[in-house]
Amino acid sequence: MINHPYFDRLHDYPFEKLRRLTEDIVPAGPDTHIPLSLGEPKHTPPEFVLQALTDKAALAGFLTTYPATRGSDELRQAAAVWLAQRFGAVVDPETQVLPVNGTREALFSIAQAHLSGAAGSKVLMPNPFYQIYEGAALLAGAEPVFVDNDPAQGYQQDFAALPEDVLAATELVYLCSPGNPTGQIMSASQLQQLIEMAHEYKFVIASDECYSEIYFDDSNVPVSLLSASAAMGNPGHSRCVVFHSLSKRSNLPGLRSGFVAGDAELMAEYLKYRTYHGCAMSAHHQHVSALAWSDEQHVRENRDLYRRKFAAVSKILSPWYTLQQPAGGFFHWLRLPEGSNDETFCRQLLAQQNVTVMPGSYLARAGQDNGGVNPGSGHVRIAWVAPLEQCEQAARRLAEFARTGTGAGK
Repeated sequence: MINHPYFDRLHDYPFEKLRRLTEDIVPAGPDTHIPLSLGEPKHTPPEFVLQALTDKAALAGFLTTYPATRGSDELRQAAAVWLAQRFGAVVDPETQVLPVNGTREALFSIAQAHLSGAAGSKVLMPNPFYQIYEGAALLAGAEPVFVDNDPAQGYQQDFAALPEDVLAATELVYLCSPGNPTGQIMSASQLQQLIEMAHEYKFVIASDECYSEIYFDDSNVPVSLLSASAAMGNPGHSRCVVFHSLSKRSNLPGLRSGFVAGDAELMAEYLKYRTYHGCAMSAHHQHVSALAWSDEQHVRENRDLYRRKFAAVSKILSPWYTLQQPAGGFFHWLRLPEGSNDETFCRQLLAQQNVTVMPGSYLARAGQDNGGVNPGSGHVRIAWVAPLEQCEQAARRLAEFARTGTGAGK
């Protein structure tokens, strides 16, 4: 039995809800199941990473070494160089970069390390959102405050519209840009407005930027919280931390590799927490990660493949669905016609076409400030992570689902 005082506040994870929703369904459609519910990249990992992981001589040396929690000099330097080259964001690899075992664990643990546990403490997050943000806040004894991504505003959120008492009680703000699942990109000016608020109200911004390298318009490239910070005269990135991952950028979700960078004072405190937490990345994964952060060719190829996939599936789907091209990421956040039920859509799609997508309502919360409306309702999330041919096949099934009148098309 778990005696944690806040454990019972946790919601079931979206994939557990989806499993229960569909467990009784026996698909009558095509034999091959195509799962589009999980954002798990399926593109081929870089060949040089595979070669480095299977270098037996190097591996033997790495496996006889306890890895340092603060990471190797090689990895921290590679991350710092990448931030500077990609975003023009300067950080000190000695004091402002920490490797993590994927950004998921870091997005959770930053809340455990930073939040006070004081009564009334609040954590702001987008709505819909990555559920780790909510769970991290709840288990740290804080209250999640859901800031809706407004479809009328390009699925952007308006933090400045929050009441004064909410902002005064806020200790941490989670961002995700490009957004999961909406695909929106926050501009430098939006980020700078929030940084100004962070200094006024004394909260920390945790910016989840793991989708930053998947975008579709070279004139609208995702910016980093750190580059926005430096441009406004905050070169030390006070109250700002960013989270980057190799899972999406380099098709390495199984490597569990990312890094956190930003405010040196906060990073020193976070390192102390992680030393006790016991979560050092293995030495050979650190070495391979440094190689991956130092190469851009495979990243460009990966981005081009997503662009080709979105062009292909959008051509198939656009006659049947109202599509909004995401600015970044690899999801279609598909808005269903008025009155459509996202759970019913997902059940029927699986039953008739053997394709699984995620109900949007499972990725969001109804709140007091939005009239009790779940902003994910009436949407489904489609993760175009499979190989191109499989994505095209899934798109044709979705089109057939709408054409036959059983799907909620236009």
